[in-house]
Amino acid sequence: MLGKKKSLVGLDIGSNEVKAIELTQIGDQLKITGFGHAPILSKDGLKDTISEVFRRSGIKTKRVATAVSGRAVIVRYINMMKMADDELKSALRFEADKYIPFQVDEVVLDCTRLPDFGEPTSPDAEKEMKVLLVAVKQTLIEEHLQVIQSLGLTPTVIDVDTFALGNAFELSSMHSPRVEDEEKVFALVDVGSLKTNINIIKNNTSYFSREVYLAGNDFTEAIARRLGTDNAEAEKLKLNPQGKEEAIEESILPTLDDLGNEIHLSFDYYENQYDREVDEVFISGGSAKICGLKAAFERVFDRRVHGWDPTENLEVKSDRVDLQDMKDHSAQLSVAVGLASRILDR
Repeated sequence: MLGKKKSLVGLDIGSNEVKAIELTQIGDQLKITGFGHAPILSKDGLKDTISEVFRRSGIKTKRVATAVSGRAVIVRYINMMKMADDELKSALRFEADKYIPFQVDEVVLDCTRLPDFGEPTSPDAEKEMKVLLVAVKQTLIEEHLQVIQSLGLTPTVIDVDTFALGNAFELSSMHSPRVEDEEKVFALVDVGSLKTNINIIKNNTSYFSREVYLAGNDFTEAIARRLGTDNAEAEKLKLNPQGKEEAIEESILPTLDDLGNEIHLSFDYYENQYDREVDEVFISGGSAKICGLKAAFERVFDRRVHGWDPTENLEVKSDRVDLQDMKDHSAQLSVAVGLASRILDR
């Protein structure tokens, strides 16, 4: 017996582009059955862009998982006195104003207990637990839902970009022939257009995350200034240097160093909190393949940096998916794949 068939679309609404991945599960088998992307030409045209992605992507289901991000999303890793899980959420509502810059009645709150990490570092640590707190402004969620539902789509999950990144990495590891050491600490760095997401994970649990507002658009502006061109031409050269690799690397190096140093500060904070080093760094995002980025990060971090493809270890229904197009955009698909992986939760 094949088992029940179900599908879910990971819909990543970025600042510059919409990306969508459809995963279909039949029994224990998981397969990519749809893929699409399209640029967002204007905020007013967002609905048209999403409709276009669905129309030409081979996607069949209307069920979607999507994500929010930005300054209206607050993520905190906090210490609380140990208590039962059923008491945690109600206790947190009374204490949330200590950790978030919004009124509690303005946000949607969620939280989860984090697994213990190593030995207690103080006598009080035995009485405490680490908790992941997420608060999202209600208005942001309502705007998101309004866009999705107005297109006849059914939202099943609203996640946070950074955690979707972690879910994609977990899914890739599950389907990889390589056996990972559960004690290893990985830093996932996703360099988008407006921001860079950082998620530090151990055994598929997030112990630190952060958004840095330095990313691809800053590289584009640096190239435009150096080469005396407009941003549109600089964006093209960033992705396809056309023999100008050296000039482009030189133009973006100061920005790369600034971004690398910001990320390294995050590593330092994590390592001081847990007395454990980050072992390996994996980069993704539309800007991950820019000339000089990997080398600059390896120099700043003083450790190996890997690119990764979140679709690499997944089966693909090739008669519905443009394999070359998906491969060309694979670095940008970590959030979409991570969102679609929520099919395994349902």
